[in-house]
Amino acid sequence: MRVSFDLDEVLFVSPETHKVERPLRFPFNHIYRERLRLGTPELINTLQKLGYEVWIYTSSYRTENYIRGLFRHYGVRLDGIVNAQRHLREVQGDRRTRLPQKVPSHYRISLHVDDESVICTAGREYGFRTYQLDADDDSWKDRIIQRAEEIKNMEELQQAENSRKIWKPGDKRP
Repeated sequence: MRVSFDLDEVLFVSPETHKVERPLRFPFNHIYRERLRLGTPELINTLQKLGYEVWIYTSSYRTENYIRGLFRHYGVRLDGIVNAQRHLREVQGDRRTRLPQKVPSHYRISLHVDDESVICTAGREYGFRTYQLDADDDSWKDRIIQRAEEIKNMEELQQAENSRKIWKPGDKRP
């Protein structure tokens, strides 16, 4: 199962308004100026230990190399990244109808964590599940893990239900 995170105001936050991870050492603190929300590396590593793939899905134009590099300095290996360029190329493409800034279901992402209500609302219409992160949520890591586990359980039940419904030649029909 895949879990994705937005960057700005979700994982990248201001030290003036949020508790943040320690700054990177020189010279990396000048290359990577963003600050990670306190607990981000721990959360991502925990999710991965629980068997989840962790992706970044952002509407920013930061490069994949930049994003991977920043997280690598905090001891985090990301499983996938979708930035604005990739989204426009692979999701929006040549469609005339304007799609939302993020469509995690296109990448088989089961849960997307974002701070914007418009993205979370679009999830209902475009078939993806979200967790809207509030700015002042000290239990954010536990809540995200809990939501991921709920979705994983729902998907496993749905998969089991679907496998029971498949009729194979030679099977007796009910």
